[in-house]
Amino acid sequence: MKEIMISRDFYLNKLISKKNNKMIKIITGVRRCGKSYLLDPIFKNHLIESGVDKDHIIKLELDSIENFEYHEPKKLYDYVMAQVKDEDTYYIILDEIQLVNNFESVLNSFLRKKNLDVYVTGSNSKFLSSDVITEFRGRGDEVRVFPLTFKEYLSVFNGTKEDAWNKYITYGGMPYIVALESQVEKSKYLKDLFENTYLKDILERNSIKKDDVLDSLVDMLASSIGSLTNPKKLSDTFSSNGFNDVTNKTISNYINYLLDAFLINKAQRYDIKGKRYITTPSKYYFVDVGLRNARLNFRQQEYDHLMENLIYNELLYRGYNIDIGVVEVFEHNKENVTIRKQLEIDFVCNQGSKRYYIQSAYSIDSKEKEKQEIHSLVNVNDFFKKVVIVKDDIEPWHNEDGVLFIGIKDFLLNENSLDE
Repeated sequence: MKEIMISRDFYLNKLISKKNNKMIKIITGVRRCGKSYLLDPIFKNHLIESGVDKDHIIKLELDSIENFEYHEPKKLYDYVMAQVKDEDTYYIILDEIQLVNNFESVLNSFLRKKNLDVYVTGSNSKFLSSDVITEFRGRGDEVRVFPLTFKEYLSVFNGTKEDAWNKYITYGGMPYIVALESQVEKSKYLKDLFENTYLKDILERNSIKKDDVLDSLVDMLASSIGSLTNPKKLSDTFSSNGFNDVTNKTISNYINYLLDAFLINKAQRYDIKGKRYITTPSKYYFVDVGLRNARLNFRQQEYDHLMENLIYNELLYRGYNIDIGVVEVFEHNKENVTIRKQLEIDFVCNQGSKRYYIQSAYSIDSKEKEKQEIHSLVNVNDFFKKVVIVKDDIEPWHNEDGVLFIGIKDFLLNENSLDE
């Protein structure tokens, strides 16, 4: 199998900017997305090239059986400190730190050492959201890692941009996929990863007894990416199929387990004019479309939904806070009766003072279709940028309402595309 070196400068630059900032650098993300590779060889090589002695880089892979003894916090602490011989800075790299019992006490102990700069990975968001924030009180600095973006994927793909796109939208951006040659190999890897790594982890970590319910729930979410749903609607579906003991609470818990494993992400609805969140229903997107497709045996290839999922993932990667926009309008029907409507905007993206309203449109082949796609956008009464992303390769252009139209590949390959 060919070995492919993937440059992940976006994340490397983040780590470089956080060096020696007296905080624990926490690299999070779904398993096998490249967290360990980011730290070693990418970040480790950077340290060596910048003059750090190799014996001042201490690394442990805590999910390797030879290091299981270091799941005991005192043994881990003693192992690291035994290698600290002087007052120069030592870089500590710990893979899958959540496997260590009472890991918070170890990391807090490292924080008290002035010459230790600590980097850890974790594949469970509970490790970040509850333990780290509580225990480190603002001394934990997260770097969230995603599967390869299309731009990263294309940078190591041997072929045309169009061929790369067709493979990417089918098999996704899990880094190991790039090294696999055949469709059979790619499919098998993704299916095995889903079944034997992600779901197995979730079942064991949360002591789930109803593995058939979790299986079915994952299939439902995979089949309905980009569609509004909630635990009650899903539990009703289970009931209609004979699962009468599957409650809203069970479904809600299982969804949270999938979120905690970084397998899916949740987007809430936001009333733009009313300036308030609508708690239910919500939308769920998969962290990688290849994993989603593999879960459904590559049967349901609805490219409009896959495109929407890819746009969502790219916006997350770029650091936006993303909501589903709801715009309330009053219109006259054929009988000239005023009716109230709720229009939807696929994504409302916020980052500091920036905001974008984005619509994903598979194709716009007529004036009527264009009018339909921008209907919700033109009913937002503010001056933030409105964008429609289409599947076709087009030159970016603005219509008479000031809405930007851009092709999906241009959007994914140009990080400044929203400001064209």
